[in-house]
Amino acid sequence: MAQATLNRVLEDIRNMELTELSFVERAVQERLETAGYSPDEWSALQALLQAGLLTEIKPKRVNTAGERRLIRVEGKPISETIVEERR
Repeated sequence: MAQATLNRVLEDIRNMELTELSFVERAVQERLETAGYSPDEWSALQALLQAGLLTEIKPKRVNTAGERRLIRVEGKPISETIVEERR
């Protein structure tokens, strides 16, 4: 969103009545909830929620795999340790 548009929206919000603000708040909340989901994903999640199979719909996770740093571990590989412990 362009800075000028954002400033105009924020100014409009400052001038709104409380009842109007509650409508804006609901619209923003709905937009935030569906952010990251495709329309098909969102409707499927809504159906699961209504069927009682979900208790809430959480915001979609952002892939943070690129932000993780690898660490050097000394000793034998963890996979070997897991196999030994399962025997």
